[in-house]
Amino acid sequence: MLKQLLQLRSARLALGLLALVLLLALVGPLVSPYPPLAGSPEILAHPSAKHLLGTDYLGRDVLSRLLSGSPVSVRAAVQVALIALFVGALPGVLSVYLGSVVEWLTLRFVDTLIALPFLLFAVSMTALLGNGITQAMVSVGILLAPANYRVSRAAALSVARSQYVEAAMLSGATLSWIVRKHVWSKVLPPIAITLASTLGHGLVVVASLTFLGIGVRPPEPTWGGILASDLGYLSYRPYAPLFPTCLIMSTVWACNLLADAIRDVSGESGRLLLERVASPTARAAQPPRQP
Repeated sequence: MLKQLLQLRSARLALGLLALVLLLALVGPLVSPYPPLAGSPEILAHPSAKHLLGTDYLGRDVLSRLLSGSPVSVRAAVQVALIALFVGALPGVLSVYLGSVVEWLTLRFVDTLIALPFLLFAVSMTALLGNGITQAMVSVGILLAPANYRVSRAAALSVARSQYVEAAMLSGATLSWIVRKHVWSKVLPPIAITLASTLGHGLVVVASLTFLGIGVRPPEPTWGGILASDLGYLSYRPYAPLFPTCLIMSTVWACNLLADAIRDVSGESGRLLLERVASPTARAAQPPRQP
């Protein structure tokens, strides 16, 4: 699958952009020209040879703050995606094979998560556990888990009803062997698509929360926090919000592009599966098909 994925131009472009963002997260603080918290008398300076992206309202170099804020923003988005994967995908697969009790419990748990107010739950969790990026990302990852649960469960159900799985069960194969040999190979492509989409969604949520000051303690630089500080001085530097916005948008676009590429490689069955579980509201609004 990886070889087929690399043959797509869109996948190579998405992976290249994500590799660049990962590089910024790894070496950004090391190559920043100034300390991210160091102020200077040059307040709200325009871009120049000394400050390539200008300075903010405290005279701090914007480029240095963007580079130093990359690890926090990227790491938080990855945490959200992994938590959503673990909390959603694993119970989604197991609910198909561990009996009706586990199925009922996991379905009610997912229904509860869907009903929770997103922002209110994140604020409550940070207030309860402390205003830290890890605490905020745990709550966000849990709230994004239902999408992974629905996709993995639908994929596992389609495999569980197949003849070769029924034949393996009749021949005495154990549940762990069936899941390892037959289920994961069919479930992984839809989960990979959802994981890529969740990574982009998580980055948007991280930027939104840090924009509001949730999950980070100022003056710690983050992409969302830098965007929030720039909006207060648009009359002096109207172009300033473009820098963090372009970073966020390009990263999210690359994640969505990668998800589309994985969907194209996984084939028609993966596409139909995702369409079937992605938008229940849209499905309910569709008229019934004529026999």
